Amino acid sequence: MEKFLPFLLLCLLIFLRKVNGQGDMITTTKFIKDGETIVSSDGTFELGFFSPGNTSTNRYVGIWYKKISVITPVWVANRLVPLTNKSGVLKVIQSGGVALQNVTNSTIWSTNSSRFVQNPVAQLLDTGNFVLRDANDPNPENFLWQSFDYPTDTLIANMKLGRDLITGFERYLSSWKSSDDPAPGDYTYHCDPTGYPQDVMRKGADVIYRAGPWNGLRWSGAPNMVNNSITSFGLVMNNKEIYYKYELVNKSVVSALVVKPNGNTMRLIWIAKTQGWVNYHSADADDCDTYKLCGAYGTCNILSDPVCHCLDKFEPKHQDDWNRADWTSGCVRKTPLNCTGDGFIMYSGVKLPDTRTSWFNETMSLDECRAVCLRNCSCMGYTNLDIRNGGSGCLIWIEELIDIRQLSQSGQDIYIRMSASEIGSAGSSSKGDKSVILAVALPLLFALILLGLGVGLILYKRRRREDPVVMTRGRFSGHNNKNDNTNQSHHEDFELPLLDLLTLINATDNFSIANKIGEGGFGLVYKGVLEGGQEVAVKRLSETSKQGIHEFKNEVNCIAKLQHRNLVKLLGCCVQGEEKMLVYEYLQNKSLDIYIFDEERSALLDWPKRFNIINGIARGLMYLHQDSRLRIIHRDLKASNVLLDTEMNPKISDFGMARSFGGDETGANTRRVVGT
Repeated sequence: MEKFLPFLLLCLLIFLRKVNGQGDMITTTKFIKDGETIVSSDGTFELGFFSPGNTSTNRYVGIWYKKISVITPVWVANRLVPLTNKSGVLKVIQSGGVALQNVTNSTIWSTNSSRFVQNPVAQLLDTGNFVLRDANDPNPENFLWQSFDYPTDTLIANMKLGRDLITGFERYLSSWKSSDDPAPGDYTYHCDPTGYPQDVMRKGADVIYRAGPWNGLRWSGAPNMVNNSITSFGLVMNNKEIYYKYELVNKSVVSALVVKPNGNTMRLIWIAKTQGWVNYHSADADDCDTYKLCGAYGTCNILSDPVCHCLDKFEPKHQDDWNRADWTSGCVRKTPLNCTGDGFIMYSGVKLPDTRTSWFNETMSLDECRAVCLRNCSCMGYTNLDIRNGGSGCLIWIEELIDIRQLSQSGQDIYIRMSASEIGSAGSSSKGDKSVILAVALPLLFALILLGLGVGLILYKRRRREDPVVMTRGRFSGHNNKNDNTNQSHHEDFELPLLDLLTLINATDNFSIANKIGEGGFGLVYKGVLEGGQEVAVKRLSETSKQGIHEFKNEVNCIAKLQHRNLVKLLGCCVQGEEKMLVYEYLQNKSLDIYIFDEERSALLDWPKRFNIINGIARGLMYLHQDSRLRIIHRDLKASNVLLDTEMNPKISDFGMARSFGGDETGANTRRVVGT
């Protein structure tokens, strides 16, 4: 037996080498057969043969992430012509190309390169790019061919999505036909450089979704698209090429942008703890993302019913169609343009219109942009090209404005051409009249501003003396709403961290609309970051909401001292002058309803996750009903009031309608209709 041991070890080493792959290269003398792979030098990506889905037996050459348990191809070579058995061989041919051959040595897929080199090799790089190059020349500028130029349905970090302006060559994503067939499907995803670059989805030749033009920070119709601790992204635009790409800030993250066979485009992130993909962001989020749903000069607001309305100063082009909820005919100006004495009205908080019939200049000011648009009777609107640093550049629209929607956060301003009569008599005043008005108005305005600042400073100092609030632990008294007979008289004082108003103003960037994450009867909810870097959610009481005042007191009364892993944690509050705010822990995965009422996201909730969520909600309710110091009935428990942390653990939130009972109480009467 001992004589055979070295032989067995040698066989084992040969077997392991065969199973584990052959480095990261294929050469003219070293090829790979079905069952063999090559792996990038850092171990991130693997290239080999696979069968897609659960039912297909066809074989394809593809690239996937090596370190995750679910084979998820990010690139497919022979997506048009599959192998029907496991006889395939991938090799580098001496003439300078990569070829996939079947059992009869027929080539069913190959690269296209017009250049010849003496010693060609194919290498899988650490980026996931499969390249053909000269063995002695690793310079990317001299690659003979690369897979990054021919993406399939997936965009990974450092890939380009866009067009070479010199050759006209375009890199775009195309969906699979189905989960079992990687052949090109119906949907394609583009960075369209026509006019001014924008992000579009097509079904066949028709645009079905548009994320809007690039505004220096993001696509204008994608308010949730922000650089973060995971990814950063940008648009590269010069006289040679225009393309969009993203990079990983955290190199340990596994992330990909994927166009699904049904057209859904999602940014997926692999979660190692759960061994599954999570949908971090979806492109086509709601009905208002449907391309030109409301027609020309119509605007879509997902919070309205119906969702389509004409912009102010416009009316339906065909009212009968609008009465039937067919908005595609769009809207027209109530007063037609005549190009003489026209002016502009600003519309705020919108996704910018389709820019395929636009013109732009990167150096103009907004005033110069207005002048250019005003001189051209075909110009229908203008705005800043780049919204950073107060705005710069000029973007103008030459034809009708289509595919506009209202955005609850991070919408932009656009100036739309209107008749002078719609703007007002000031639009037709003579220069002399304007000079007189300005000569009188400006000094008066300056004096009023100084007076206002002086009065405001006096009132502010007086209020600070009367209402000092410091960032420390203080006393806050909670009272029940005397108009609600459902509550018992639990008038108790308790300790609660108090945050001063300035701290929360700084944390939320002065309650910027970009930080708004929700709203309700209480008021608005903002995401904030405290000085120490802690992320929080700030609920700001609406000054006009009587229900909100009741909910504010009730929420503090109910959960200030509750501590349970399945209840959202109240971190503190702010009571200063007319301002009343509650500060909570921030939960990244938002609310449960986002997942269970969405077909794609719902698939991310496998049975173990669902059971964990159900169990967590039950534990939270058990604590409220039996184990807490006061028995508390939530009275408004629904999916949107269950928040999820980074590990998808549920936390019950929104106690504005809750009722508390004494330890020996089992019921009470109410005259308020609440709940869902």
